[in-house]
Amino acid sequence: MSDKYTLVRYSHAGEKFEILVDPDKGLAYKRGELEDLTNILMIDTIFTDAKKGEKPTSSKLVEAFGTNDPIEVAKIMFEKGTLQLTAEQRKQMTEQKFRQIINIISRTYVDPATKLPHPPLRVENAMAEAKVSVDPFLDAEEQVKEVVNALRPIIPLRVESIDIAIKIPPEYASKSYGVVKNLAEIKKEEWGSDGSWLVVASISAAMQGELLDRLGKTTQGNLQTKIL
Repeated sequence: MSDKYTLVRYSHAGEKFEILVDPDKGLAYKRGELEDLTNILMIDTIFTDAKKGEKPTSSKLVEAFGTNDPIEVAKIMFEKGTLQLTAEQRKQMTEQKFRQIINIISRTYVDPATKLPHPPLRVENAMAEAKVSVDPFLDAEEQVKEVVNALRPIIPLRVESIDIAIKIPPEYASKSYGVVKNLAEIKKEEWGSDGSWLVVASISAAMQGELLDRLGKTTQGNLQTKIL
């Protein structure tokens, strides 16, 4: 695949279709970062085999896409077809997704023996040992369960939640609310007459340290906590 162009491929009823697109702009469009296809297509032509220059008939396009307008056809191909990544794009996207999955596992799962999260490097080494492959296009959250199943014969993994009671002084309550809401599930809360905030939050055991660290920074250490 050239680094100057790439393909979007789509199959319908045994017929194959291809369009030539700018690699970076095509990827941006696929991610929803661009809306206009005008400067994304290298040429506003639909092919059955771009390498050979073979094109479908107008009737074949209408049959497959309901239109023979190349821009409208390209929109459908981007939506339902497959964007061919360049080698560099695939490497970068796969690495990014790999890191996201490691981060999710390290932040969500614990070693049931110690109740502590596995460090990212341990998760990474286990993924390498298990020869885990990741899909650069599929959301990281959607891949975690399958990755965890592959890792369990190598490292013990379990999701454990804990409840924490927290009391925040009034001057830090509003900022602390956002921290807790983003990292944990608020199960019960009440506001004191002085404006202080009392909350019981449920959080993954692996995230407990991060929650307390961020609350400590937000309140400059002025908070009370108790594991329930």
